[in-house]
Amino acid sequence: MRLRSKVAIVTGAGQGIGAATALKFACEGATVVACDLNRDAVSAVVDACRQAGADAEGFCIDVANREAVDDLVEKVCTRWGRVDVLVNNAGITRDARLQKMTVKQFDDVIDVNLRGVFHATQAVAARMLEQGNGVILNASSVVGIYGNYGQTNYAAAKFGVIGFTKTWSRELGPKGIRVNAVAPGFVDTPILSTVPDDVLDKMREQVPLRRLGQPEEIANVYAFLASDEASYINGAVIEASGGMTL
Repeated sequence: MRLRSKVAIVTGAGQGIGAATALKFACEGATVVACDLNRDAVSAVVDACRQAGADAEGFCIDVANREAVDDLVEKVCTRWGRVDVLVNNAGITRDARLQKMTVKQFDDVIDVNLRGVFHATQAVAARMLEQGNGVILNASSVVGIYGNYGQTNYAAAKFGVIGFTKTWSRELGPKGIRVNAVAPGFVDTPILSTVPDDVLDKMREQVPLRRLGQPEEIANVYAFLASDEASYINGAVIEASGGMTL
């Protein structure tokens, strides 16, 4: 078990990549703190983690709310005494072309996908600095590297996450804290549930492997980066896209 005795916070853990990551961490021996806005969803994830034999707890929070994030970290540290891993996975989409995008659509995505990453990381960094170690993993996207039609807000946030990762790896690396990002491509999550089949087929055609990724495949990358096996990886952006950007 690569994550035995580690306490890990996973945001956006109610479904998709976040849920798969929480369960993967549980199977690898971590204590899992699953966070999501959807109380029922996070409860189901916590139950699955416990069935896998892990100590797990769920919290219903909005990462865009700094007070809620600070309260979460305080509760985690009070109960378990430390935070070893933070996975900044929470994210939303509010797609529209530039001329059609509203200020609210822009702000909503920036608040969760960028500001939420800042809130959670700043909240746990103080504890990790006291410990002298820790791992911070940020969810970027291939959209944050190459852009995407109709996703001005999402691309900006995910590109910003890469900037966070590069900066924090320099600031926190000397203190024993590794910071890395994962940039998934097209992954078969509930976000794609409303996408027409013909569009999904076109998406698959863009990937040399000719298929969408599975949430578990991204979770495997997070588990490796969170483990001591990745002890010399810092400031990296790992693209997990099936080669779609080749």
